[in-house]
Amino acid sequence: MGQKCPKRNVPLGQKGNIMEELVNIIIDNQKVSVPKGTTILQAAKEAGIDIPTLCFLKDINEIGDCRMCIVKVEGRRGFATSCIQKVEEGMVIKTNTPEIMEARHVILDLIISNHDKDCLTCSRMGNCELQQLAKKFNIQTIEFKGERIENQIDDLSPAIVRDPNKCILCRRCVAVCKNVQKIGAIDCANRGFESNISTSYGKSLNDTNCVNCGQCIEACPTAALHEKENIDDVWVKLKDPDTHVIVQTAPAVRVALGEEFDMPIGTNVTGKMVTALKRLGFDKVFDTNTGADFTIMEEASEFIERFKENDNIPMITSCCPAWVKYIEINYPELVPHLSSCKSPHEMLGGLIKTYYAKNENIEPEKIFVVSVMPCIAKKYERQRNELSNNGLFDVDCVITTRELARMIKYANIRFENLEDTEFDNPLGVSTGAASIFGTTGGVMEAALRTAQDILTGQDLNDINFEAVRGEKGIKKATVNIDGKDIKVAVVSGLGNAQKIMEEIKSGRADYQFVEIMACPGGCIMGGGQPIKSSTIRSEVDIRKLRADSIYSIDEKSKIRKSHENPVVKKVYEEFLDTPGSYRAEKLLHTTYKTNE
Repeated sequence: MGQKCPKRNVPLGQKGNIMEELVNIIIDNQKVSVPKGTTILQAAKEAGIDIPTLCFLKDINEIGDCRMCIVKVEGRRGFATSCIQKVEEGMVIKTNTPEIMEARHVILDLIISNHDKDCLTCSRMGNCELQQLAKKFNIQTIEFKGERIENQIDDLSPAIVRDPNKCILCRRCVAVCKNVQKIGAIDCANRGFESNISTSYGKSLNDTNCVNCGQCIEACPTAALHEKENIDDVWVKLKDPDTHVIVQTAPAVRVALGEEFDMPIGTNVTGKMVTALKRLGFDKVFDTNTGADFTIMEEASEFIERFKENDNIPMITSCCPAWVKYIEINYPELVPHLSSCKSPHEMLGGLIKTYYAKNENIEPEKIFVVSVMPCIAKKYERQRNELSNNGLFDVDCVITTRELARMIKYANIRFENLEDTEFDNPLGVSTGAASIFGTTGGVMEAALRTAQDILTGQDLNDINFEAVRGEKGIKKATVNIDGKDIKVAVVSGLGNAQKIMEEIKSGRADYQFVEIMACPGGCIMGGGQPIKSSTIRSEVDIRKLRADSIYSIDEKSKIRKSHENPVVKKVYEEFLDTPGSYRAEKLLHTTYKTNE
């Protein structure tokens, strides 16, 4: 059956009980058997041979454009581009001859020659794929010092900064925006030396159909695309003795932050994160998960009412701001299907500036709420006029998981050695249902846990809705609650959202409840999460590792239903009355735009 794959430890060509046609090749004097249709790059990886790449992004951008992955195939002229060249029977391949190494060095030199070299002040310093290759190829001087094109930096978006001077034309951002998210806000313009990644008519990204999902940032190998940083805004407020600075953290942040400190992917660092935030000087450290429990109370109640009245069914979740902007731009006629609930961090921000402020006798104007999010679209969301109360925004500043890591490093805090501490009261108590908000299917499952108890009037033990879990971009299920079949759909990735929205628009859909998240895999894979190189992304299932950690938090939680959260019960009793009450509607619900 051929040589065994060193990584998978199963004979090459065997998938379960299915045997595939094998192709026999030789790579760097190693005899290897791989399934027909395998690329040279994949075959080399299976054999434990490293071939450098730059434009390659598995399953997203496999175009052979940068040419860093060139190899030599015996008997053929020139070089073969290993990321797109399929293996053929009897191929003899060399990956590291002096000729190949020299050619790669020249290619890399040319790329660097038209690139900004301000590495010391770059947000991607130490995590830049171009920088890593320059180090690997021992680039110490630039041989080609011709004319450079200076481009204007586009920083008008509240979420994304586009710096063409750091772009290497790998087209990874274009591929994820156009082919995965089906947005197409950016593309390659012009030809030859004038080529650049741009928007339609060269407009600012802020004036396009970009929804700020940030998947382009996650795909970018350099800092040509990066989040608009708001760290300085936070430092200023932390230094102000007259400002009560409160921070809240989203569920997906706690299973990714540790990666910025070289901890294993998916490590749950909740306790260390809270300790670090307290050491940074925040007056209170609250949990966005608490806000998620309030979201479920309102959303489940809203769904039950709509379901009974058959009003704007299916109801679609509204906690993802990139998704909300997407439907406002592309399907304004379907906006009434959105839940009117604010997202969890906005709900919590509103409660902080009302319920908490009143109880602590603090003027709302002196409270500054910072949200730590896995999502850069939250930067756009927090400044929407619809998300304010009594003239004050619910949330004053949003920073990403990456930005929080920079703050911790700047403060010289040794994160990995921190002890665990708890969130502050009263808005730091949450349930397992809230924790799974961070992954695709989590909002749906959390809502169903509460909805089934309300509809049946019972405290049901069967609360794991496996049908809505998993990595598939579109998941469909029928859930029977109190003798009634509820058809649900769970969607992640805007390309998949488009498919579901077309079903709803045409009248072909018969769902009652739909969850949509803009980022493939949900918030755990958001545009503000730690950025992984193309090599790691092709070898490790990052999404699964983070999701498994999220579900582990849920399983270990003492309370796993949002309506059983004692803090939630208390706030309703003392302040909100009931889900959907006048005060709850005013504080926890919002409206949307239908004219874009």
